[in-house]
Amino acid sequence: MTHSSTLPLAGKVAIVTGASRGIGLAIAARLAADGAKVCITARTEDALRDAAQTLPEGQVMVVPGKADDPDHRAEVMDRVASQWGRLDVLVNNAGINPIYGKLIDVDLGAARKIIEVNVVSMLAWAQAAYHHPTLGFAGHGGSIVNLSSVTGKTPSPGIGMYGVTKAAVMHLTTTLAAELGPDVRVNAVAPAVVKTDFAKALYEGREADVAAGYPMQRLGTPEDIAGAVAYLVSPDASWVSGQTLVLDGGLLATGGAA
Repeated sequence: MTHSSTLPLAGKVAIVTGASRGIGLAIAARLAADGAKVCITARTEDALRDAAQTLPEGQVMVVPGKADDPDHRAEVMDRVASQWGRLDVLVNNAGINPIYGKLIDVDLGAARKIIEVNVVSMLAWAQAAYHHPTLGFAGHGGSIVNLSSVTGKTPSPGIGMYGVTKAAVMHLTTTLAAELGPDVRVNAVAPAVVKTDFAKALYEGREADVAAGYPMQRLGTPEDIAGAVAYLVSPDASWVSGQTLVLDGGLLATGGAA
C-alpha cells in the first residue's frame, strides 16, 4: 500500500468548480486519490452531495452555488480557510453551453451569459484565490488549471459562442501565467469530445461515427482529462506554466473539429 507521504498532492488543498459530475467530478476524484483535500462546488446541491459520497471520507468539502456568483466564491474561500487553512490548487472547470446554432444568429443575451460564466467567472475565481487574505496565492503560491476546449482552436459547427469563450480562456491562461510567475503556475487543458452528459449532443446515437474521425479511434473519458490536470498541478509540472494541453485523441492533427 502506498504511504500517504509519497502521494504527489499529500497535504495539499484544491478547489474544483463544476464538480458534481463528468469531468469536474473525475478531476476531484483524481486529486483526492493523489492525496489532496478537495472542495467541490456546483449549482445543484443534491447532485453535489451525491458526488461527494463517491470521494474519500474526510477529504471532501461541499459548497453549492453558481460559479458566477460573487457571494458563492467568497463563501467557498472562507469555508476552505476556516476548515483547512490553506489553498494550493484551483481548477476552473465550471462552464455552460446553453445554445446551439450559427454564431451570426446567436442571441446576444445568451452570448453575454456564456462569456460571464466561461470567462469572467474564471478570472474572478483566480482573483479570489490570489487575493484572499489567508489563503491567497499572492503570499503562498499555487497552481491554477482552466478548462478550455479544442473548439477554442478551430471552429466547431453549432457551438461557435462556446468556442469563442474557450479561445478567450487560452489567452486568459497565458496572460495570468505571465503576470503571476514565479509563485503561481497557470495552465489549461483543451479537450475534444469527452463522454459526459454535457457533451451528449455531440455524439449521442452516433458515437462510432464520431470516434472514427479520431486517430485514437475513441472519444475521451473524464478520467483522461483528470489525469492531465493531475499532472499539471503536480510537482512534475513545476516548470510548466502558460500552456494549454490539447487532449483530443489526435483529432486536430488530422484537421478535424469537435
